[in-house]
Amino acid sequence: MKRVIIITGSRKGIGLDLVKYYLDKGMSVIGCSRSESDFIHNDYLHFTLDVSKELEVIKMVKEVAKSFGTIHYLLNNAGIASMNHAFLTPLPVAQKIVNTNILGTFLLCREVGKVMSRNKFGRIINFATFAVPFKLAGEAVYAASKAGVISLTETLSREFAQYGITVNAVAPPAVKTDLIKNVPEDKMISLLNRQAIHRYGTYADIANVIDFFLLEKSSMVTGQTIYLGGV
Repeated sequence: MKRVIIITGSRKGIGLDLVKYYLDKGMSVIGCSRSESDFIHNDYLHFTLDVSKELEVIKMVKEVAKSFGTIHYLLNNAGIASMNHAFLTPLPVAQKIVNTNILGTFLLCREVGKVMSRNKFGRIINFATFAVPFKLAGEAVYAASKAGVISLTETLSREFAQYGITVNAVAPPAVKTDLIKNVPEDKMISLLNRQAIHRYGTYADIANVIDFFLLEKSSMVTGQTIYLGGV
């Protein structure tokens, strides 16, 4: 039986790279994003939705569970940021960041967790950020939302443990994606120099940690956040 994995925020960037990676590993991959995807593969199913909309998330998870029978893995990659000084951050922008990053992660964990609990097995990996320990200026709401994701990860790991579900988080280093395309290069270099390893990360670096979390033998690893690059 093929393993079934849901990857949110899968239209581009790290999400799309991870889709291709796990397809190459022979999995059935389900992705979602706010916009339609032009990526096509026989074992890939894409949903167009907003992860912060409860009814849309419930509908997707029900359809996946009905079509595939179960869900083994969930990667909560979907997230948004706004790199502005707090004085210049409008409330609607702050609300969108919180809704997507915290509530979207919560809704996916809740609904997919219910499906996983039926078979007493599941691996959930949420996405955190180095902006939390680095206290990056200009990312107050983004960092706060991801701090919430870390706290959510730790608490859900306790709630879900009795069902054979582990919940962990990975915090990627700076990766060359749309998220940082408007950040001046000198600021990125300064950021990289704050890491223990002074280079951009790659999707392969991230997949390596995810693979560890997904292993059946990693059943004792839960409630953990791994910061790539060193903080």
